[in-house]
Amino acid sequence: MMAEGREPVALPAGLRDRVLAASRQARAVGDCVPAITALSPAEGFSRAADAFYGLLCALGDDDWRKPVIRGLDVQGLVGHLIGVEDDVHSCLSGDPAVAEANHVESTQPAAVRQAGRPAVQTRTEWRRAADRTLSLVRGSADPCVRVAVHGMRLPLGGLLVVRAFELWTHDNDIRRVTGLPPSVPDASTLRLMTELAARLLPHAAVRTGLQVPVSVRLVLTGPGGGTWDVAVGVGPADPVCISIVTDAVGFCWLVANRATPADLDLQVTGDRGRAAGVLAAASALALD
Repeated sequence: MMAEGREPVALPAGLRDRVLAASRQARAVGDCVPAITALSPAEGFSRAADAFYGLLCALGDDDWRKPVIRGLDVQGLVGHLIGVEDDVHSCLSGDPAVAEANHVESTQPAAVRQAGRPAVQTRTEWRRAADRTLSLVRGSADPCVRVAVHGMRLPLGGLLVVRAFELWTHDNDIRRVTGLPPSVPDASTLRLMTELAARLLPHAAVRTGLQVPVSVRLVLTGPGGGTWDVAVGVGPADPVCISIVTDAVGFCWLVANRATPADLDLQVTGDRGRAAGVLAAASALALD
């Protein structure tokens, strides 16, 4: 505290630069503190599958008949996920038919097929389908090889993170209708999800027609978060610079189209209209 009546003392020359340099040396941009364990996409998918299976095992008979989304009850939703894994298997075998298949329409037969079956059969079929995905990718597949399924073309590792993302989303869809508390991925799996979501923002911008170039600094707080500098939009003009700070889990809810920007605790620096366009683009990444 400055003594009353005294003139403020000038800070030493270069002090600000030295403090910033020391801060960057202690923690690089984008690093999490405390550090989290790096996880392979296959392990991230495996953890999400284990969590989802644990939820299914905890459901009562009446829970399986509760409506969730798109007119599907819980059992039908699990059937949809069986269909997704079946299409992933076809994708990994090189079948081009699933490359442009619609995510919902292609899996609807598997969803409808579950009607009237004992829940244990649906649960077991899904677990076997997820395990087959893991057996196909572990130890034999290059995570960087590009694959195509349901209109997505991305590295295999990215597809596995997309699959983990969808399992977590539908896990919480089921929790919502059965009265169970929401779940949060472990920090290592969440970091895979936030990393992928940040990398896909430019593609989301194209999908929603966001054309004005915007330079986005995305800061996601909490375990599994990080900092990313992302260029979205196209055009010759100098990009508009904005900063978006929000919670990592909340941002994933947005990407899953289970939350709106109004639901998030957001701190935006720069053009708020451009930031709104970027956030709207993020929610367009959801497959449902």
